[in-house]
Amino acid sequence: MKKIIKLLLKYIPRPLLIRLSYIFRIFTPLLYKGNKVECPVCEKHFSKFLPYGYVTQRENVLCPYDLTLERHRLMWYYLKNESDFFIRPEIDVLHIAPEQCFYKLFRNQKNLNYLTGDLESPLADLHFDLHNIPLEDNKFDVIFCNHVLEHVEDAKKCMSELFRVMKPGGFGIFQVPQDFSRDTTYEDPNIVTPEEREKHFWQYDHVRLFGLDYPDWLRSVGFNVVEYNPEKKLDSDQFERYRLMKNEILYIAYKN
Repeated sequence: MKKIIKLLLKYIPRPLLIRLSYIFRIFTPLLYKGNKVECPVCEKHFSKFLPYGYVTQRENVLCPYDLTLERHRLMWYYLKNESDFFIRPEIDVLHIAPEQCFYKLFRNQKNLNYLTGDLESPLADLHFDLHNIPLEDNKFDVIFCNHVLEHVEDAKKCMSELFRVMKPGGFGIFQVPQDFSRDTTYEDPNIVTPEEREKHFWQYDHVRLFGLDYPDWLRSVGFNVVEYNPEKKLDSDQFERYRLMKNEILYIAYKN
C-alpha cells in the first residue's frame, strides 16, 4: 500500500491531491502511525511523512493528515512562536492563494478579519489579478502570498501592489521556490513550453527561478526584509522532527 501511495503522489497534481485529502486522512495516518515526526499545524505525529515532489520526490516531507509541506510547517512555527499573530486582537489579514491546510484554521480564528483573494481559487472571497489588487491603500496588517510570485508575469509589480495595500507597521510572508546555488534570479521570456519551464524553473507553470537576491526584489519596492533562519532557532532534534527544509530562509517583509 505504501508503494502505491508513493507512486500516486509522484503523478497526482497538488490541486487534485488536496481534493482527495479527505480520503487520504482516513487511512494514511493509520499506515504511518508512530512518533518520529510531527506536524505543528495539525499537531499530529507519525512514523514518517509521505514523499512529495514534482520532478524529483523528496522523502519524508508531506503530512499524511493535512498535507502540509516544509514551507507550511515553517510559516506556522514562525507565526506561533515568533509573532503575535494568534493573540493580537483585530488583525486585518489578506491571504492570496490561500493554502488548504491554513484556510479553515485562519477562517475560524477569532482575532482575524480574514479576507482571501486569488485569480481562480474556489477558496477566494475575491477574484482578481495580483498585478492590480482592487483594494484600497494601507488596509492590511498581515499579508500572505506564498508560491505565487514565481508564476506571475511581473513579480515586482505584484510586490508593489502587496506593499500598497499593507498598513504601515504591517508584515507579509511571501514564500517562493528559491535556488540557493544561484546568486541572481533567473528569467527568460523565451522559455514558454511546460517542458522547458520545468527544466529551467523547476515546474511547468513557473516563469522564473528566484536566487539569493530574492529579498532584494522585496526591498526594491519598499519592504524592509528580516531573514528568519529556523536552523538557528530550533534545536536539531526539533528541526528534524518537523522535517523542515535545510537552508530555507523565511523572509518577513515589513512596511515601515
